[in-house]
Amino acid sequence: MAGIVSCGAYIPIYRLGRDLIWQTWGGIPIAGERAVANFDEDSVTMAVEAGNNCLQGIDRAEVEGLFLASTTTPYKEKQCANLVAEALDLKRSTITADFANSLRAGTIAMRAALDAIAAGSAKKVLVVASDCRLGQPSTEYEGAFGDGAAAILLGNSDVVANVDGSHTHYDDIMDLWRLDGDTFVRSWEDRFIITHGYLENTQQAVKDVMEKCGLTPADFSKFVLYAFNGRRHQQLARRLDIDADTQLQDSMFSTVGNTGTAYTLMMLVAALEEAKAGEKMLVANYSDGADAFVLTVTEGIEKARDRRGIKYHLASKLSLPNYDKYLRYRGLLQGWTQWENQSAATISWRDRRWNINCRGEKCLACGNINFPPQRICMYCQSKDQFEEIRLAERSAKLFTYSKDFLGPSLDPPIILCILDFDEGGRFYAQMTDRDPDKVEDGMPVELTFRWMHSERGIRNYYWKCRPLRVAQGG
Repeated sequence: MAGIVSCGAYIPIYRLGRDLIWQTWGGIPIAGERAVANFDEDSVTMAVEAGNNCLQGIDRAEVEGLFLASTTTPYKEKQCANLVAEALDLKRSTITADFANSLRAGTIAMRAALDAIAAGSAKKVLVVASDCRLGQPSTEYEGAFGDGAAAILLGNSDVVANVDGSHTHYDDIMDLWRLDGDTFVRSWEDRFIITHGYLENTQQAVKDVMEKCGLTPADFSKFVLYAFNGRRHQQLARRLDIDADTQLQDSMFSTVGNTGTAYTLMMLVAALEEAKAGEKMLVANYSDGADAFVLTVTEGIEKARDRRGIKYHLASKLSLPNYDKYLRYRGLLQGWTQWENQSAATISWRDRRWNINCRGEKCLACGNINFPPQRICMYCQSKDQFEEIRLAERSAKLFTYSKDFLGPSLDPPIILCILDFDEGGRFYAQMTDRDPDKVEDGMPVELTFRWMHSERGIRNYYWKCRPLRVAQGG
């Protein structure tokens, strides 16, 4: 039976207190905080983070499909799933597809992956959902939205949760939408979109899938339900006769926010982190209709607990000091946008094995690692005696660094670093997600895939380094 083989998630390290938004614009304050992507992050980089976490310890050659779900990919006419697959170092024959235009795209992609597995066209498919949406400044959506990503690996062997049944239906309703060229999400009147959109559709999907499977609410340990916001999440639970204290999975609305296509899958990852073998879960997602799935957790769940999921990322965070910094990160302040730089599509294509795959070379003569790849070993000068190795997941330490306060950056200073990998090899990179006052020689760091610059409408990505994330007080 097909099901979930592994899962992972990613939440940016930065948080914006919703009180800072309220202090700027006034109105009714919303409690809590929201996750904010750094200025060098977007839906693609967050998808790579979640995908890497999901594939930890798994042979990437076994992945035969990658489906990317997002409403905020950087390109309107260019597939982004292939860029994510390239950064995850998946084989070139991997089936790639983008799922877009609906916040339900994550579970639509999940259904498509299950169908592909059932049809025999792929044995394992990675579904990654990622979003970085913008609410109009001064509206409730600015504080309600959050940034994040989730990844679910689906297959028909070694599963941690079986998919026992599913239901889907569509509903052509104008609740939240964005036209091509719009920067901010548009919305209709709250009572209409909550009552006739969110509540009615999600409630119908949950009841229909339970009827198909011959189950009642009492049969489930957890209900993982899309949350319009925290209050409406509780209202939906009451309508479904669910015990909100024990059966309803936490929406993370007060700590992360509504993460769009990634939201329901992120809650599913959080539920699986606490699940026990034999428990049943019901997962329901809403937007333009609804999807629902019934899952049964297997004994294999224990092997999935070492992933970087929700708990890991919730425990480590940095607070943005002010609302202005959030506006800079999102390019909403005039004069504060991501800078342009020289780039060429031909060079990016030629060098993708090392600047996207993050592949170096190990010299077969002396054993040293060279990066970037070259024909002559910088250590022993042997020629054309190398094997390719991936460096992205290797641990490293900071050898030395410099701080540039004059270079163009939305988050000065630019910290330029030289890293030494623990297994050998040296890497030059910028540092991100850091407190400049706490950077020091010898500190442990890891690589992270980020947006570097853009020019001629081309986004250029590369690998930066960051300090290891630690829990608050850790």
